[in-house]
Amino acid sequence: MRPRASLAAALAMCGALAGCGEAAGSPAGALDVPPPTATAASSPAASPAASPEAARVRPLGRPGAWRITTYYTAVESLHGGKRKAVKGCARFHCSHGRTPLGSYPAEFLAIVQEEGSGRITSGPQRGRYLNWSHSVGYWLDDTTRDSAGRPLRPWSSAAADKSVLGRGQRFAIVECGRDGNGHRIEAKVCAAFRKARWTVTDLFRPGYGGQNHADVYIGEETGTPFADSPFYTTLSGATLGPS
Repeated sequence: MRPRASLAAALAMCGALAGCGEAAGSPAGALDVPPPTATAASSPAASPAASPEAARVRPLGRPGAWRITTYYTAVESLHGGKRKAVKGCARFHCSHGRTPLGSYPAEFLAIVQEEGSGRITSGPQRGRYLNWSHSVGYWLDDTTRDSAGRPLRPWSSAAADKSVLGRGQRFAIVECGRDGNGHRIEAKVCAAFRKARWTVTDLFRPGYGGQNHADVYIGEETGTPFADSPFYTTLSGATLGPS
């Protein structure tokens, strides 16, 4: 994994519910469902360059000033390393429990602590989720959750600084900008992000999110770790509009 600060420790939701992670640089990732417009790669509207849509909408904040990062749910079977036993809460609505929750690959646990959640694929807890937050520790659950306790929705749930985008506010990404390395976002990737409609369900802790920064949930790994997909990326210099 790339070195980066754990966003799970930086979200307000992590104090009581599930955590979230943050993409901080080069592309990485795979999705639990096909991106909404993955078939539109050849369309002119999928280009990261200026689009007719961007010209028609009133932008949220300053155009070209947003940084959009992504977070996801890890899948145990896609990660290795020595298995490590963890303790925590065996149920939702619990904090810093000491109940044995099973043993999991070290790489999987590291990602859970970065991204906030992981689906278990082996042992007696198979099919459930191992969630983590800085203020709660590990806990077992039947789903990933937003700060209101609702399941996270791929290509819909987002987090932001409340001084920038308030809880419940909907937005669209109308221009993608460039990735964390300054490269243009691939057309099919930009098309997927632009097609989605996001709702702010989680808030950064004050001082952590940063001005003009939103974090969007792209779902669960499937088939291969997120290190191999362009959808786990950073959109630098993006433009947002109302949804």
